[in-house]
Amino acid sequence: MKNFWTRIFAALLVIAAGPAAADEAPQTNLQRITLTAGIHQIDTQVAITQDQHTVGLMYRNEMPMNEGMLFVFEQPTVQCFWMKNTRIALTAAFVADDGTIVNLENMKPQTTESHCSAKPVRYVLEMNRGWFTKKGVKPGSKLGGKPFSAAR
Repeated sequence: MKNFWTRIFAALLVIAAGPAAADEAPQTNLQRITLTAGIHQIDTQVAITQDQHTVGLMYRNEMPMNEGMLFVFEQPTVQCFWMKNTRIALTAAFVADDGTIVNLENMKPQTTESHCSAKPVRYVLEMNRGWFTKKGVKPGSKLGGKPFSAAR
């Protein structure tokens, strides 16, 4: 009888741990597009849905240097981001409809400090911290690519 209850308890632990482990998986299967920042190309994952926005770049231990994630919202509003469960240091570029970077915010991993756009924006591009500085991209610089060339 003791062996039976041990097996039941072990099975319950596996079942209970299953969803938590799945929730901690990074999302890596998002649609991709190429953006440009001057002569630099960015391999960009696109987060469109609320669920994709919520997970963002959480649970990743690294991200390739010229890769990022573009968050797309239905309409321009003041966007605020934080880094809970995000393991890598990032910089968020808050981007206007025409691709102009409104402001850049450096964000520390595993924090709940809010980093917000200076004005309403529809797009936020997260890159490895330091990428924008190394490439000479700053507020006022323009990003190019499909989202910014479409008429709204």
